[in-house]
Amino acid sequence: MLLAWSKMQQVISRRVGVHICNVSTSRSRLALQVRCMSRFADVAQAPPDPILGVSEAFRASTSPSKLNLGVGAYRDEDLKPVVLSVVKKAEAKIFSRNENKEYLSIEGFEPFRKATLDLLLGAGHPAIKEGRAAVIQSLSGTGSLRVGAAFIARFLKGSTVYISNPTWGNHRNIFGDEGVKWEYYRYFDPETVGLDFKGLMEDLKAAPQGSVVVLHGCAHNPTGVDPTPEQWAAIADLCQERNLLPFFDVAYQGFATGDLDKDAFAPRLFVDRGLEIMVSQSYSKNLGLYGERVGALVMVLKDKETATRCLSQLKRLARALYSNPPTHGARIAAEVVNDSELFEEWKGEMRGMAGRIERVRGELQRALEAKCPDKDWSFITKQIGMFSFTGLTPSQVDNMTNKHQVYMTRDGRISLAGLNSAKVEYLANAIVDSVRNH
Repeated sequence: MLLAWSKMQQVISRRVGVHICNVSTSRSRLALQVRCMSRFADVAQAPPDPILGVSEAFRASTSPSKLNLGVGAYRDEDLKPVVLSVVKKAEAKIFSRNENKEYLSIEGFEPFRKATLDLLLGAGHPAIKEGRAAVIQSLSGTGSLRVGAAFIARFLKGSTVYISNPTWGNHRNIFGDEGVKWEYYRYFDPETVGLDFKGLMEDLKAAPQGSVVVLHGCAHNPTGVDPTPEQWAAIADLCQERNLLPFFDVAYQGFATGDLDKDAFAPRLFVDRGLEIMVSQSYSKNLGLYGERVGALVMVLKDKETATRCLSQLKRLARALYSNPPTHGARIAAEVVNDSELFEEWKGEMRGMAGRIERVRGELQRALEAKCPDKDWSFITKQIGMFSFTGLTPSQVDNMTNKHQVYMTRDGRISLAGLNSAKVEYLANAIVDSVRNH
């Protein structure tokens, strides 16, 4: 009897032990899972960038007919990236001087800063002579806008930034991520495929006094539709009347029409009217320095003392964001602008780039008119700059991509810098098919 009881205890003990062991093992596994789980496990997947995502999809395609009209980067007739001749010559000069790689000052390379003001306002402009222009070299147009957004968030607290509808997609991110409230103002009229000037003026009149207005200096992205000189004058009058702060995004000076002075008409007009302005300048397009991230933020103000104080605060903001700007691209830009011979050669190359885009615009319009004469395609050559806003709907864009392997943003924008004469017919067929069947 005692022997039987002893065996039963051993069995119970073993079973309980197994259970305890199982519990212990489960706890160990749970603890291991907890230890292996990232503290960032709840971070959601961000959606792909609407512009850069197009290039990713293009690269993934194996179609021999594929065409990338998404990203705004200039291509030659072989659809290859271009390094300008003046850039190569400027680099040769820089390398021959055996320059060091020391940090730049926070405000950037001084010859570049001078060149930037000369391009924007014209050499010898009173605002430059009087020291009323604060300029800080930054990380191309995007970085310059971001420093400007940080400045607005800190020193114009509560102000709303008004951006055109539509606009370059990153404007919303830049101001939104700095906690700056933004609103749209009407800009594009889909009925005329042109400027909704009446809507623009009504919305800016209704904006609270002291608001900030983002204006595209030339070659509006994505529409390619710019105000006329008379309309620019009316916008300047309204900004004065409502005490609105114009913030110009100048990404295409010289690249839009091939004329640096003509493309700077709007910001120069506003300054000459006595308005204070902010300007983001980029050298990505007009010098082809996409990867060098060359740009600047300029503030043209009422007096030298205000400019000095504002520059000090811009430097403080830049110090926390990226500390110092990159050197090489700034040296290239300064070399080209400040050397009279290279400067004239550069203007010739810009006219060549702008002219090639203008030519393919005309070829595309004529091809579409021949294939689809019942639709007005004149907007293609009325628009200027790198882009054309086609008016294609998202479903039509999907057809362009899925059926024809033409990659573009879903708002219907195409980059004519990525089109050549050999592909005009193919693109026209894809557009006509998408318009008629979707």
